Order: sequence, then C-alpha cells, then structure tokens
Amino acid sequence: MTTDAEHGGARIQVIDRAVALLDAIGRYPEPVSLKVLGAETGLHPSTAHRILASLTANGFVERDQSGHYRFGVKLLRLGVRLHADVDMRAAALPVMEALREETGETINLTIREGDEVVYIEKVSPNRSLIAQRLVGTRAPLHVTAVGKLMLAAGGEAAMRAYADRTNLPAFTRNTITDLDGLTQACITALAEGHALDDEEAELGVGCIGVILRDGVGRVAGGLSISAPMHRRQLEWIKPLRAAGDAISGQLGAKAGPPPGAQEA
Repeated sequence: MTTDAEHGGARIQVIDRAVALLDAIGRYPEPVSLKVLGAETGLHPSTAHRILASLTANGFVERDQSGHYRFGVKLLRLGVRLHADVDMRAAALPVMEALREETGETINLTIREGDEVVYIEKVSPNRSLIAQRLVGTRAPLHVTAVGKLMLAAGGEAAMRAYADRTNLPAFTRNTITDLDGLTQACITALAEGHALDDEEAELGVGCIGVILRDGVGRVAGGLSISAPMHRRQLEWIKPLRAAGDAISGQLGAKAGPPPGAQEA
C-alpha cells in the first residue's frame, strides 16, 4: 500500500493548524485576540482556542491579562539559536557565572521581542535580596538599561515610533516619560557603550547593561547587572563590557567597539 508520506503529502491537521496560528501571531507586533486569530486562520473560535490552550500549556504561546496571545518563552528560546548554530544562552552562561562571581550580583541575559525585552537567562548570588525577574518575564524597552541601547541602535525614527506606540508609561518616579529625554539618554548610552537603569523599572534597584552583537553587527541581545542601588558600582562597567565582548565574539562579532560606541 502506498502511503501519503511516500507521495510527499503526509500532513497532520492539528499541527498545520497550530503552525497557522503561530504564523498569525507573528504577523502582529502586539498580542492578538482570539477573534483576530480565528479570522486570520479561518479556524472556528472553539478550535483555535483549544489549540492555543495546548500551545500555552507547552510554553510556545502566552496569554496576557486581556486574553490576547503572543509568542511564549519556549519559542523565544528556540529563536535565539543564531546563524552559526550558536546557542546564545549556552555561550553566555559561563561568562555570566564568572561575572556574577566577580561582582557578587545578579546577571541577566535578554533579547528584544517587539517593544519589550525578554529575560531568557539569569544567574544570581545566594545572598541576593532584590526582586528577581524570572526567566520569561518581560519589561518595556525604555525602563531597562539594555532596552535603551536597543532603542538607540534602531535610530531616532524608531525611537519616535516606539514612543508613539507605547506613550512611555511610568513605572517609577524615575522612569523617563518624555521623548526628548529618552532620545538623549539612549543616544548617549550607545555612544558610551553601556546604559544605566537608575531605579526606572523598580525603586531601589539599579542596573548596568550592554548589548550583544552577532557576526553581521546586528543586535543579538543584552547583558546586564542588577543590584540594589546602594550596592551598584560603576566600576562594574569595564568587566561587564568585557563579558559582553566575549559573548558577542562567540556569536561571530568582530573585535572592537560596536557601531556608535566610544573606546573605554
């Protein structure tokens, strides 16, 4: 008996439908409603809801508080495997652990997803008392150190578009909520090769961040140190930049300062 597979026509309907839903989610920069996903894929709402529930349970999709859907952290983790088949998390982890031992503070690895940074790995000291961002959590670009660098790397037009989309909501009294202030902070940070979060995402917590680049110079992610403000030290900038260079080198980036950065 000749099978469908032998004719190259083997298809599994539920997988095809799941892929169609993921494709539809990927076409939108913001989380998408079930109604829109049903219209995009032609699936009955009950069918789409059942498949999305399974994708959510397996970490490939997340559902936000408004009931809309976006890519989940498991899918994002798969997405950080780059052109040279280098797993950024695997490449970064030993460097992050060494930096944690040197500074005694929490080290974060992030990627950009739309208008947010997503925390895909972290290493923390046992003594850390600050609120920890779990792997998979997100934060708006403008309230994080690496997010400012990612915004700057996109140029001023992209920063204006981000501000128009998000309205730059305040998370603390220190959050930068005006476009001119944010633009200047981002451009200055990119020129210096590092950025600061001065209690802009969470009161009492500060951060220092650098961006990671791949073999063609694109922003691949971010590396940062989080600490209570009274413990944060600007002396950490030099080892943080060295750690970022080491990870970028494993991703194929060439030695030397990234575009827009000054020599230390």
